[in-house]
Amino acid sequence: MADIFSMLLFNFPPLSLLLLPLLPPKGSARRTRTSAWATPAASPPRRSDAGPGTHLQPGCSPHPGGCRHPWEPLTEPPEPCHPPVPASPPDRRRDSGRALCPSTASAMSGGRFCMERLSFCLLLSAWSWGWAPGGAAKPKGQGYPHMNSIRIDGDITLGGLFPVHGRGAEGKACGELKKEKGIHRLEAMLFALDRINNDPDLLPNITLGARILDTCSRDTHALEQSLTFVQALIEKDSTEVRCVNGGPPIITKPERVVGVIGASGSSVSIMVANILRLFKIPQISYASTAPDLSDNSRYDFFSRVVPSDTYQAQAMVDIVKALKWNYVSTLASEGSYGESGVEAFIQKSREDGGVCVAQSVKIPREPKPGEFDKIIRRLLETSHARAVIIFANEDDIRRVLEAAKRANQTGHFIWMGSDSWGSKIAPVLHLEEVAEGSVTILPKRVSVKGFDRYFSSRTLDNNRRNIWFAEFWEENFHCKLSRHALKKGSSIKKCTNRERIGQDSSYEQEGKVQFVIDAVYAMGHALHNMHKNLCPGKVGLCPRMDPVDGVELLKYIRNVNFSGIAGTPVTFNENGDAPGRYDIYQYQIRNSTPEYKVIGQWTDHLHLKVENMLWPGGGSQLPSSICSLPCKPGERKKLVKGIPCCWHCERCDGYQYQLDEFHCKRCHFNERPNENHTSCTPIPIIKLEWSSPWAVVPVFIAIVGIIATLFVVVTFVRYNDTPIVKASGRELSYVLLTGIFLCYATTFLMIAEPDLSTCSLRRIFLGLGMSISYAALLTKTNRIYRIFEQGKKSVSAPRFISPASQLVITFSLISLQLVGVCIWFIVDPSHSVIDYEDQRTTNPHFARGILKCDISDLSLICLLGYSMLLMVTCTVYAIKTRGVPETFNEAKPIGFTMYTTCIVWLAFIPIFFGTSQSAEKMYIQTTTLTISVSLSASVSLGMLYMPKVYIILFHPEQNVPKRKRSLKAVVTAATMSNKFSQKGGFRPNGEAKSELCENLETQALATKQTYVSYSNHAI
Repeated sequence: MADIFSMLLFNFPPLSLLLLPLLPPKGSARRTRTSAWATPAASPPRRSDAGPGTHLQPGCSPHPGGCRHPWEPLTEPPEPCHPPVPASPPDRRRDSGRALCPSTASAMSGGRFCMERLSFCLLLSAWSWGWAPGGAAKPKGQGYPHMNSIRIDGDITLGGLFPVHGRGAEGKACGELKKEKGIHRLEAMLFALDRINNDPDLLPNITLGARILDTCSRDTHALEQSLTFVQALIEKDSTEVRCVNGGPPIITKPERVVGVIGASGSSVSIMVANILRLFKIPQISYASTAPDLSDNSRYDFFSRVVPSDTYQAQAMVDIVKALKWNYVSTLASEGSYGESGVEAFIQKSREDGGVCVAQSVKIPREPKPGEFDKIIRRLLETSHARAVIIFANEDDIRRVLEAAKRANQTGHFIWMGSDSWGSKIAPVLHLEEVAEGSVTILPKRVSVKGFDRYFSSRTLDNNRRNIWFAEFWEENFHCKLSRHALKKGSSIKKCTNRERIGQDSSYEQEGKVQFVIDAVYAMGHALHNMHKNLCPGKVGLCPRMDPVDGVELLKYIRNVNFSGIAGTPVTFNENGDAPGRYDIYQYQIRNSTPEYKVIGQWTDHLHLKVENMLWPGGGSQLPSSICSLPCKPGERKKLVKGIPCCWHCERCDGYQYQLDEFHCKRCHFNERPNENHTSCTPIPIIKLEWSSPWAVVPVFIAIVGIIATLFVVVTFVRYNDTPIVKASGRELSYVLLTGIFLCYATTFLMIAEPDLSTCSLRRIFLGLGMSISYAALLTKTNRIYRIFEQGKKSVSAPRFISPASQLVITFSLISLQLVGVCIWFIVDPSHSVIDYEDQRTTNPHFARGILKCDISDLSLICLLGYSMLLMVTCTVYAIKTRGVPETFNEAKPIGFTMYTTCIVWLAFIPIFFGTSQSAEKMYIQTTTLTISVSLSASVSLGMLYMPKVYIILFHPEQNVPKRKRSLKAVVTAATMSNKFSQKGGFRPNGEAKSELCENLETQALATKQTYVSYSNHAI
């Protein structure tokens, strides 16, 4: 006994006040205790022995003097007895756990007292009013009120814990009656007991009795009430009780509770389970779902026919995900059920990912006024979290809905209730609009039709065993049974007892009725299997089951496997939990009629019919409950620290694309992102098309130039032997015209699609045409310069001025260009490339890949550099020969040609290199280069040959030979003409105009040649 008390005090500090009277007073001698309750020598006195209409209470006698504690001073007056309580019927009642003197009958007349030394007898007697006498098998079914409890006689007694009343306010233990959660469930246990007791195949010849208590929805009150179940297991010391006449006391033993059905709330079940396990009393709950109760090391005698909240939490997480919510708040009643449920939900949401809890709000056990309004204001702080997960009792749920209505937040919050809400009417009564759209969950159940018929047939006459049924009757039909309770002018009527449940009032079976029945049947099947094994062939209880061993019974409970009242299998795992099977409900209002509608099921996996759901206002549009809106395509999520469901969206800019929802990645060098930056696409490849305006102009100029060049060549060939053709230097003229032709032809190579052959030809001919042209011009200007320089010194001709020498010099200069190109081919073979960097603009939409030859700007400068060198050198010689008379030979036209060419190329350089950053770089540079080359060729063609062609074709009379002179005379005349021209601007008569050129050309021929002179047009 001391060990049990120590465990009770250690595990339940609040019990210390209750168990304090069990301790002996200070200084008292330790008495020896008997090992068992005192066995009465005779049958205990019945109520009739004490007089009709009276009910003896523990530790009291009917004597008006009352009773006293053994350690109270004798000088104090004894405690008065409680007033008599009428019993119905008197012959079925007995006093339990009390000590009576053998001469009770005489004490009634003689005023003898019964003295108790054990105050625990008084404590337990205060909880229990009396017990039916033991003996033979009791009749089935009859029950009686017993001090806030129901007692039904039976061979085996089961305990029952039900929240018949709600929590009381202002210090009261109990509050208003709970019609559904309390009365429906209680009647379900009575219904199940009737079925088992009337079933010949289940526990035959054994009657199940019950002691049913009201927990008042409060764990501390339930703990006090549940001590009734352990009375029979606490030894009483008869030596502590003395009667005044010195006779031995008669101590009756209370009936033993072998198992308990209940409780409802998880916090209540946890409190009760802690004390029941000390006395090894198995417990089966019909509604407690807290995950803590799955701890078999702490609650080893606890089992339940409903699944743990671990399954429920997983189902709720799956629902949240199916509705595409990722940001929710949680609301929990203080206590094991609410806090454990929310903790399980948070844990499952973290394990699965994708769901974040904005905030977790706790409802105090004893909320202060305005507490629920404060809760609503706190939930509104995270207004994006419209979904609120509720693990709370129905009283708290109703108060939360009322506060939301007061805050004018109807339709804002989407409530998701646990099985404590389920499909109950009470939490949403008169709050239908606030609760509209709420999603609730309830262990899978089927309405028990037999219970509906049973409960609808209950009346005040046939249900006297339920002491709270009269209170239910008044509440259900809004009437009063007592005439004195009716207030004057009140609209409440008097009950007529002709009211009928379901006809004169609304009725819908409470959601846990099935589980209450299954819990009772689980206990019944366990006892049945135990009886078959321990008492084979015996009728009624055998010694091995008297008393029933709680440890042995627990094994049979955990091994039951039968079909429940709804046809679903009832089993328990090693922790005493039932498998997870849930129905998903939504509270909908259709045609102004609110109802709970099944929208899905959960059995390991969720099956949700989203299309059948209706939301506040009757719409089918899925409401959102998310922290941040989904990022647009091409945007990555930048998570808010500590809140993985909240993020900022950052666009993948530039050449980046969205690799996944959290990262951007740069596209490959030859790719660019698509319009929404979700993937990469190949960068378009461009080249200069023939139809482009950038190509049409250069091609037109080139075609005209080629035609003109061919026309000049044909003309010169046709008039090859005429004086003017001979005077222009036929050999160098044809070389020069070839270079001009190649300059025009280069345009087509520059516009053609780059490939190996095209790029190779570009390398060769882009600089070759200009080199040929300027090499020929340089040779001409150099010859003229040397002749006049030589003429100043002597009349002998300079060396290497013959046509053959001039061709050798020209081709030597051209060969340098070809050698450089050959070296380039060896060092870097020609090929085409796609340049993606040239037009990699800031905006990827305008990025282009340019198909071009592998000629960089530096390579182009080197390629044209030699031609430029020839051009500059030729210009220098043109400047040096500027003193030659303007009517003499080709010095002046060559000078003008070189000046113009320099201007063209000076304009080319800034245009070409100044557009290197332009988006149209390829077009501008190609067009500029081709036009510059064509213009250079056109200047040479126009200034050097078009005047000659004009004379040849339109003034043939000027293309005639003149008189002959010697070379000495020609040079002398030219020199003198130059001097005269410098001094006084004297212009000779043209006798020696172009004879020098002709004489120089024919010097290598016969010794005696004919020297001709031309008019001033022969330039």
